[in-house]
Amino acid sequence: MATPIPHSQERIILGIDPGTNIMGYGLLRIKDNKPELITMGVLQLGKMGDHYKKLRRIFERVLGLIEQYHPDEMAIEAPFFGKNVQSMLKLGRAQGIAMAAALYRDIPITEYAPLKIKMAITGNGSAAKEQVADMLRRILHIPEENMLPQLDATDGLAAALCHFYQTNRPQVEKAYTSWKDFINQHPSRVASQTSTRKKRPE
Repeated sequence: MATPIPHSQERIILGIDPGTNIMGYGLLRIKDNKPELITMGVLQLGKMGDHYKKLRRIFERVLGLIEQYHPDEMAIEAPFFGKNVQSMLKLGRAQGIAMAAALYRDIPITEYAPLKIKMAITGNGSAAKEQVADMLRRILHIPEENMLPQLDATDGLAAALCHFYQTNRPQVEKAYTSWKDFINQHPSRVASQTSTRKKRPE
């Protein structure tokens, strides 16, 4: 569990909306307990045919953002569980590689479900992406001309703002500070060697 942050502490939050075609990101500076936009953007991956090259590009971009803006924390949107298993697998890999970049630089990570993020920003867990973007523009006083057409960018920014709201409360979502911590919090995701080993005949 992440610890609530003192209101007087200045910090930077990196929000990531993982994806294998477009990765969205947004950075917030928290000063005097008020969030302000630093930047937001997208990483376009659609023209890259090789899935593994996409993963490498995600790692490099997230690492580049960390080195440029020195965030104190990362908030990342959890994969949405759909019917297409192959798409879920690719999205999970995209999320994992972004997390790996943060862990490589010892950045604490907090994962939020899409419904949780939408609820935090709009008060409606089924809100459309356009509604989330509009609320972010109003809350953060972003000029209309500075809003990007790609809603993945505002989705990444929404993850960061959701994390700001949640860390002002007593409890937040699961946070990971290392791979060991991640495994301890998700034992079901780690296959047991003993469970897959066939029992020898007597």
